[in-house]
Formats: sequence, structure tokens, C-alpha cells
Amino acid sequence: MLTRKQRELLLFINDRLSADGVSPSFDEMKEALGLKSKSGIHRLITGLEERGFIRRLPHRARAIEILRLPEDRMGAKAADPGSNVITGVFNQEPRGLPDMMGDGSSRQLPLYGRIAAGTPIEALRDNSNFVDVPGAMLSARGDYYALEVEGDSMIDAGIFDGDTVIIKRVETAENGAIAVALVDDGEVTLKRIRRKGHSIALEPANKAYETRIFPPDRVQVQGVLVGLMRRY
Repeated sequence: MLTRKQRELLLFINDRLSADGVSPSFDEMKEALGLKSKSGIHRLITGLEERGFIRRLPHRARAIEILRLPEDRMGAKAADPGSNVITGVFNQEPRGLPDMMGDGSSRQLPLYGRIAAGTPIEALRDNSNFVDVPGAMLSARGDYYALEVEGDSMIDAGIFDGDTVIIKRVETAENGAIAVALVDDGEVTLKRIRRKGHSIALEPANKAYETRIFPPDRVQVQGVLVGLMRRY
């Protein structure tokens, strides 16, 4: 699933490659998307590459290969319109945890969509989606939600693409905890949080990815990891 800006950039690059045979420059991408800096373009390019939509060719300037397009641009069925890109989803009032079995053996949590375990992406949600969670994974007190992981930046912590993580809604996290972090009020990522002086580091668990460091006013903790479910 792509964010709106990722989709815009992917289609812009594809259109330019189709017309000219050459990828646009970062300045042209920045102007086309109305962004203020090239760092935003770099982040979008990295996200597209991680999700398998493009490939940057080594040792060649402005060399980008389109590997695939969004399904609705390939003649496939478009994505479900009920899955809307939103921001600030985790600032909603917490929802209750209804007992599915009536005997406390399982709980039903809202599934808020896919979260990147790589470059941050905007949070997705579908209010009709829920997941059944064993009651033993949850404490008696607290509010919880579930997220589906996208990406591989937390694999060394045992968190893989497609896993469902169970998150306890909190506003602070212990140093070194794996947490959901909201960056710049618009993007959400699952990372290990480290406090470094007056900064906050979002640390991946994969050597292929870099730790990102922010001033504290740009990062809000939205919950901490308490469990994980995986289908085989």
C-alpha cells in the first residue's frame, strides 16, 4: 500500500520515463510534488524501493527502473476504497475490548492497517477490521490495537513482513522499547526508541537500514509493542 505522495511520485517517474526515457531529477520531482526539500523526495524514493515498486540502478545518475505500478494502473482491480489513508489515527478515543468468547479466552482488537518496519508510512485503517487476540497476551487494564507490519527493518528483533503486532496505547516508552512512533504528525513507524541527549533515535533491527534521529518535538509515542502473531 502506497501513501498518496508515494503514488504521485511513482506515476510521475513512470510518465517521464515513458515520454523521455530518462528519470526526472530530484529537483523536478520536488517541484512536481510541491515539496520544500529534496530530503522528502529521498524518503519517498526509499519507501518505493523498499516496497518493490522501483529499483535504483548503481553507478548511474538519475537511473530508476519501474518494477511495478499500483494495481489500478495495471488493469487490476483497484484497492478497496474503504481503506483510506489518514493521519492522526492513534489520537482517537480508545475503543473498548469486547470479550469475544464470553469467558475471557480471547479479545477483539481494532486492526488499524499496515505500519512500516522500514521507512515510515502514513497509517491506514479500516474501521470494519478487527483481529482476535488471546486474552493471555493482554493485561486486564489498558487499551490495545493491532497493526500489520510491512517491511523488513525489524527482522533482527523477530518482527517480519506480514506479522500482526499487538500495541498497548501509551504516550511514553522506556528507553530501548519497541514502540509505535508518530513522526511530524503525519507518518507512523515501528522502531526501537533510544534517547540520545536531547534527541530521539528511531532504531531499526536490520543493519541494512539507518537509525534516524529527531528532536523530541517531532516524535510522539503512540504505543509500545506487547505481542506478536504470525500465520504460517
